[in-house]
Amino acid sequence: MTPVSPKHRCSWAQSDPLLREYHDQEWGVPEFDSRALWELLMLEGFQAGLSWLVVLRKREAFQAAFHQFDPAKVARFDDDDVERLMAEPRIIRARAKIQATIQGARIYLDMQQAGQAFSTYIWSLAGGKPIQNTGPVPASTVLSEKISKDLKQRGFKFVGPVIVYAWLQAAGIVNDHSPACFRRSVCERIARRPPQFT
Repeated sequence: MTPVSPKHRCSWAQSDPLLREYHDQEWGVPEFDSRALWELLMLEGFQAGLSWLVVLRKREAFQAAFHQFDPAKVARFDDDDVERLMAEPRIIRARAKIQATIQGARIYLDMQQAGQAFSTYIWSLAGGKPIQNTGPVPASTVLSEKISKDLKQRGFKFVGPVIVYAWLQAAGIVNDHSPACFRRSVCERIARRPPQFT
């Protein structure tokens, strides 16, 4: 029998089994669900100064601590909840990031109550469909700077252009799988489907 050749992946996803699983199943797949997009943005904020692998290893604990990132529940967190989270060893215990997530939930709900779904808001800023990047992978772009500025004006924290660009990649708003990666064409096909905003 001819041996099966290994799958070609993006270089960042080759060093750890958890990264490979995340890359192969989630990264770069267009996400149109408002709550899921918000959760991912909050987790990207927790990554600031750290690696995404650290966040991935703690993701289930984060989801438990933040009630599955239900904005309505997180928005009601008070000072006691902040102290509870600061005492939770399974998550990244950064007070400013915890407070930013609570504030982010309140902003999310304010947008929702004003009739602006988080998903349609972000996708409209990005042009309404996934961007297929065929050039070098940048740290940030004009688009991530634009979205970062808008998010900051709304009161979001830990949403600098580099964090926002990593979020756009993860959420499939930008397809940055390398040309040789087996997931490149998969995400391109998914991108051609009509979006289902929720």
